[in-house]
Amino acid sequence: MAFLKHVLNKAAWYSAAFAAALTLNFFLPRLLPGNPVDALISSALGRSTSSESKQLLYENYIQEFGLDQGLWQQFLTYVGNVLRGDFGTSFGRYPAEVSSMLAEALPWTILLQLPAILLGWFIGNLIGAIAAYRRGGMDMGVYLPSLFLTAAPYYCLAVLLLYGLAVVLPLFPTGGGWSFGLRPEWSAVFVSDAVSHWFLPFLSLLLVFIGGQAIGMRSMAVYEVDADYVRFAESFNLADRKIVGYIFRNGMLPQVTGLALAIGTLVGGALLTEIVFSYPGIGTLLYTAILDKDYPVIQAVTLLVLIVVLVANFLVDVLYGLIDPRIRAAQKGER
Repeated sequence: MAFLKHVLNKAAWYSAAFAAALTLNFFLPRLLPGNPVDALISSALGRSTSSESKQLLYENYIQEFGLDQGLWQQFLTYVGNVLRGDFGTSFGRYPAEVSSMLAEALPWTILLQLPAILLGWFIGNLIGAIAAYRRGGMDMGVYLPSLFLTAAPYYCLAVLLLYGLAVVLPLFPTGGGWSFGLRPEWSAVFVSDAVSHWFLPFLSLLLVFIGGQAIGMRSMAVYEVDADYVRFAESFNLADRKIVGYIFRNGMLPQVTGLALAIGTLVGGALLTEIVFSYPGIGTLLYTAILDKDYPVIQAVTLLVLIVVLVANFLVDVLYGLIDPRIRAAQKGER
């Protein structure tokens, strides 16, 4: 019962955060200068079309996109459509449905970010625990590169890798999701080509995430290596691997919270990384939509990112309540 109360309390807070994000997600794109309908008409008809035809098409688009309604009526319509999973029609790629555009781009972003998050968290924390336990040269050898990686902006490291491993040493493609002349399909040729395009953006995200997690775990593990249980284990001549495992588990709790905070940063950094590599994911879709003033796509992408970050943080909070004995004790009124 105490744990259920903890979950419901967290769910209430995250629901309020979602409501606020949904409101901002609707109003902020409308602060952009310019009229997307004008740009849509210009690209569709050109300059030689008569003003009467343009006016007729303008009124048709305004009505179809619901822009003839008041702002608050548009907002209520938007909320109702979002709850039904309807994100409307794209301005820039009319008459493409925004949902289908998201369905095309989302798998590429998931394949890029999910392995980077999971591997980066595990490898970074393991390296940080080992460095703190071994100390000396091992510690400095891990600390300095990790400090550089965690301080480097995602796009800067992406540009460096792109220049070094795709331009100077042409080991990988310079961008895109697959080579020209191929089309997405489940074949050995396409999969191997897609992996070669995927590796550099994945590596740039992985390195930054490893650096951040290694710094965090090292800071926690430094206090653990002098703990009584470590001295006790060393007195029994236990293997270093076993002792590092104990340090890893005890230093893991704050790192779980750090994972929740890092997910939002990683998602934002991944969107910029996709733009650098012209990777066909959510980031590139958002960048193109901003250039085209494509309100429906901008709203859908930002809302999707917000939902992912909120859900990830909610799940981490729930998990933290399960694995941290202090929270369990507080829920039971023992402390």
